[in-house]
Amino acid sequence: MDKMKLHRMEYYGYHGVFPEERKLGQRFYIDLELELDLREAGEQDALDKTVNYAEVHYTVKDIVEKESYQLIEALGERIASSLLDTYTSVNALTVKVTKPHPPFDIHFQGVTVELYRARK
Repeated sequence: MDKMKLHRMEYYGYHGVFPEERKLGQRFYIDLELELDLREAGEQDALDKTVNYAEVHYTVKDIVEKESYQLIEALGERIASSLLDTYTSVNALTVKVTKPHPPFDIHFQGVTVELYRARK
């Protein structure tokens, strides 16, 4: 299966368990890997035969920036289900949600969840 990958899309959202995360917000990075057949798009050089990645970006942006979740797992689920519902040519996808600066009193470069979802 062919893949379309969108790397490190950056958004500002209000997700987290702690009240200050949901009030102040923070940066989130989203990576996507969409599994779909890209042959016709490549052979015909036709946008209507593929997924418009600019539209995908705006779909994800609306979810990350206009909705609020306690867990990045829930944010990832919402992104995955929305993309599978919207883009019927996508057979499966991987969503990676990274919170680069979680508010802990320890030092590390962030936390990431990665979800793989396929059509049933």
